[in-house]
Amino acid sequence: MAISSYFSIAFILILILFTTHLNLCLAARKIHSPETDTEFIKTSCGATTGPDLCFTTFSSYASEIQANPKILASKSLSLTLNTSRSASKTLTKLSKRQGLKPREAAALKDCLEEISDSVDELKRSIGEMDETAGKSFAFRMSDIETWVSAALTNEDTCMDDFSEKAMDGDVKATVRRVIEKVAHMTSFTLTFVNRYAGTKN
Repeated sequence: MAISSYFSIAFILILILFTTHLNLCLAARKIHSPETDTEFIKTSCGATTGPDLCFTTFSSYASEIQANPKILASKSLSLTLNTSRSASKTLTKLSKRQGLKPREAAALKDCLEEISDSVDELKRSIGEMDETAGKSFAFRMSDIETWVSAALTNEDTCMDDFSEKAMDGDVKATVRRVIEKVAHMTSFTLTFVNRYAGTKN
């Protein structure tokens, strides 16, 4: 009888542990449901200057981001870097077009240098985001915020290079379309980086 009671108690304990573990797993799945992840993207994008465009851009990554501010900031940095590289290729091709006005050629050259600087700053930011040793969290995030802000300034400077009315035309329109896309992404990234930096204050 004693042995039988022992096995009965052991079985009950195992059953309780299994049930508890199952409930925790189900709770975790509920917390990280697609609806919750998507709502996180919507809420995060609500703090940006272009919430609709932001949500359209990031909602497809909701399951990957899993309502995690760090993953959102890192994903945004990566997407912005890819967008900046694509912009650089487009502007390089544009700069080789025949018949450019001298002012257009000069402005494109400056713009390419500014986008190149942005690419470097975004790469440094991604590297710093992945770093866990050395500097404190606050110091690392301050550096990232500085670099992303600098990238945004570069993009504004690029558009300023084409601000003259005499430069209106296809070249200016193409540059504006490309740079505005990069600037939107960089702005989103800065918002997400700032929000992540504030999670540990």
